[in-house]
Amino acid sequence: MPREIVLGNGGMLVNFDKDLIMRDLYYPHVGWENHISGHKNAIGFWVDGKFSWIDDDGWNLTLGYLPETLVTDCHGVNERLGLKFSLNSAVHFRNNIFLQRMRLINPTDKEKEVRVFYTHDFSIDGSEVGDTALYDPTLQAVYHYKRNRYFLVNGQVGQQGLYQFAIGTKRFGGAEGTWRDAEDGVLEQNPIAQGSVDSTVSFRVILAPRQEEDLYYWIAVGHSYETVRSGNQYVLKNTPQLLLRKTGSYWHTWVNKHQRDFGDLSEAVQKIYKLSLLVTRTQVDDGGAIIAANDTDILHYARDHYSYMWPRDGALVALSLDEAGYPELTRNFFKLCERVLTKSGYLLHKYNPDGSVGSSWHPWVANGVTQLPIQEDETALVLFALWHHYLKEKDFEFVESLYKPLIRKAANFMVEYRDEATGLPLPSYDLWEERRGVFTFTASSVYGGLMAAASIANLYGDQYLVERYQKAADEVKAGIIKHLYSEDLGRFLRGVYVDQDNNYRPDDTPESSVYGVYAFGVLPADDTRVISTMEQIREHLWVKTDVGGIARYRNDYYFRNSDDIDKVPGNPWFICTLWLAEWYISKAGSMEDLEPAKTLISWAVDYSMKAGMLSEQLHPFKGDPQSVAPLTWSHSTYILTVNRYLEKFNEFTKRC
Repeated sequence: MPREIVLGNGGMLVNFDKDLIMRDLYYPHVGWENHISGHKNAIGFWVDGKFSWIDDDGWNLTLGYLPETLVTDCHGVNERLGLKFSLNSAVHFRNNIFLQRMRLINPTDKEKEVRVFYTHDFSIDGSEVGDTALYDPTLQAVYHYKRNRYFLVNGQVGQQGLYQFAIGTKRFGGAEGTWRDAEDGVLEQNPIAQGSVDSTVSFRVILAPRQEEDLYYWIAVGHSYETVRSGNQYVLKNTPQLLLRKTGSYWHTWVNKHQRDFGDLSEAVQKIYKLSLLVTRTQVDDGGAIIAANDTDILHYARDHYSYMWPRDGALVALSLDEAGYPELTRNFFKLCERVLTKSGYLLHKYNPDGSVGSSWHPWVANGVTQLPIQEDETALVLFALWHHYLKEKDFEFVESLYKPLIRKAANFMVEYRDEATGLPLPSYDLWEERRGVFTFTASSVYGGLMAAASIANLYGDQYLVERYQKAADEVKAGIIKHLYSEDLGRFLRGVYVDQDNNYRPDDTPESSVYGVYAFGVLPADDTRVISTMEQIREHLWVKTDVGGIARYRNDYYFRNSDDIDKVPGNPWFICTLWLAEWYISKAGSMEDLEPAKTLISWAVDYSMKAGMLSEQLHPFKGDPQSVAPLTWSHSTYILTVNRYLEKFNEFTKRC
């Protein structure tokens, strides 16, 4: 199921589902390694002989965050148990420590004995082989380890620490796991186990009638026993309540470091904007990788995941972060792109969070012919975003450090990787990674990348390169207009396919990504060809149900929910819908012209999840999240669209 809550600090990421069950714990990188891999680290409650797991029927859960922070504000009520709780959870802003405060509330007139159980189904380094879990009497805590990955679990209620513990075997030899031991309210206190192991710890509190009591729980994560031991001591010395308060203050300050006038946008829109900044931050690794998504539920549909850095996604996320005023997050991304760029000047399909090459399905040979297994827009958009980074920051020396090893190499590749006859880029895979050809989005991004390279070369007085890149960009633009625009249809094509005889076969499938023609500067948003194209996107790709939204393209198969293509051309995607909003903003000439964009921004808010997450796509009839959630690209596109809206709104306001 999608992730309703995400908490992180750039080196550690923790995800929760709708039942407040911890499903993913990533360390030492955002997106890698996952030490839970979608299994359940759950909470159980024993109250006067009655037991319930938090995902059992009977719980009414409310999920959210404390305002403008990465600290949760969640609540639960169980009438059968006669128990309420509130939950504040966070990953410390600097140290790799997960912190949680559970306020237990007795709403009845009867005294209650409450035991709270936490289960730990770790699969360290993504594998259940060779793990060890043990109780450490010197720390009065439980920890799991394998090689250089350690996870120490501890907590307290008042002055009392762990009440009981159990350590044992899971999913092997008929053993279900120590979680089963919790259901009678008593843990057997086996002190150690190795192999495929899990653990459960409990806390005990007596609640007088109408009484409330705070329980604190934490997990210290590190590369050695000494690291997690020090982390545990850090929590005990500073107190978990202080660390939670400081973490909340840190993120509140971070997300509000730029004061914004949100104009006529609603409080709900503003709330999701700030949450989107925070969520996007959790998906950016300190080493520079901007990860697409970290929801391992996708493994139920494919034996792979989204925990990779796609240079395209990363570049567009970086663009939104720079425009929002967070260049400190994007510099490492550009440095990482420079480090992983091939000697020939192109970026590959995708990368792991540490910069190593990720999995791919793009072949190096097809029909006996060697080909580059790339999506060229991924190379182009890095340069496009980098130029916009410079325009925002004017960091001359930073861009100069990337000029020769990244910018010139990538730009020279784009100049050379073209068809001499048409000026267009040679075939590569499209941004959806489904087909190989010459696509409007890719060609437009190459134009934008080459124009960016020319502008950067001009900064350093390389007139020969300015002319080289400008000439190539002009030829790409001419090729787009001549070969990728259909006069008969009055819109841009998705692309063309090149056969072995170098003949071009057009693909006129209505396609949302052709918005790139104006987004990357090929033509202005108010060009008649762009207007006709975007209006037809609205006509052909709007999902004609109560949900609405724009599909990627007509007859989209990915997570398909309907065969009625005229009504449901595909599932609605947040990014595609917001692309339409961006176009309305770009061509707006008056305040009234902004209304369609404002409506689409509100649509995105309406279909956010309970705690504010934006998924990749939606069910066209139910409006439920489909595929992964949160998707970093969805949140960053929302950020960018709101920023662009506010720029236009303020421009019109000043005229009045």
